[in-house]
Amino acid sequence: MISVDAPVRLEGDTVRLEILPLGATLRRFEVRFPDGTWRNIVLGHPTPEAYATGLGYLGASVGRFANRIADGRFSLDGVEYALDINEAPNQLHGGTGGFASRVWDVAGSGPGWVEFALTSPDGDQGFPGTMQVSARFELMPGGAQVTYRATTDAPTVVNLTTHPYFNLDGEGSGDTDTHQIQIHAGRYTPNRDDGIPTGEIRDVTGSAADFRSARLLGTARGQALAEGITRNGGYDHNFVVDGEGLRDHCRLTGPAGLTLTLRSDAPALQVYTAEHLDGTVPGTSGVPYVRRAGVALEPQGFPDAPNHPNFPSTVLRPGEEYVATTQWLVG
Repeated sequence: MISVDAPVRLEGDTVRLEILPLGATLRRFEVRFPDGTWRNIVLGHPTPEAYATGLGYLGASVGRFANRIADGRFSLDGVEYALDINEAPNQLHGGTGGFASRVWDVAGSGPGWVEFALTSPDGDQGFPGTMQVSARFELMPGGAQVTYRATTDAPTVVNLTTHPYFNLDGEGSGDTDTHQIQIHAGRYTPNRDDGIPTGEIRDVTGSAADFRSARLLGTARGQALAEGITRNGGYDHNFVVDGEGLRDHCRLTGPAGLTLTLRSDAPALQVYTAEHLDGTVPGTSGVPYVRRAGVALEPQGFPDAPNHPNFPSTVLRPGEEYVATTQWLVG
């Protein structure tokens, strides 16, 4: 039985977070409305113990490598590494024993913040080098942010992100087809049927992947089905975000008018419309999650980057520090 320890709560005037040491998991993201009521806008399991299943990575910190690596293999400095395969024939989110399944240490905390830490040993899930990793969650005006840091004692690859599924009407309120999303990305990476990028970086203009102006998710998915670019009937795509540094990645708007602006310094944003949910998984409120009950917004490096020299590098070497920040602003 995995020990999940006690959840950590961060309390602000307009935002409250609940984070589990198991997977450094964002379990609740509560927003205060003008009438004084609070609404949880991320999907989660009904009990902390239920997160041991790992189903859907709801809110988890995923790594060592977020997203997929083709055939569970990559080469670095002339050496080929074989990884744990947990989505045959590929690796997904770091493998069976990835960071989402670990109990992270609470390294420090204070008013409005908490920092978790994890040591990933050499050979962990097949990856080289011992890595020291931290995840710092903190409240900020109008929202919250998380910053990941990592160092290594040998050349390796790393790609860390948080995996929350958002429903701005509140978790358990139904599907997100009537949410609008704007993504600041002029390009995306088309997938093979198994979710691995083909290697092409394609212009979004005029396609179902063009969200530079806000579109309803349900309407856009209909176009994507007609174009044959969906995965399992929905979106599970990597968008190449315009610009560099900390910048707006996307803006999600719920039917009631609540907006979420996601900012990050990551090169890309994975958007997944939760096609795996089927009405059998109960949420934090006890209401089962229907298909597309949330949309996962995951700032990260490109999927399968170690196997595509034309993608931005995810290599980390001794003496370097990996730093990645994501901000969630609500209004």
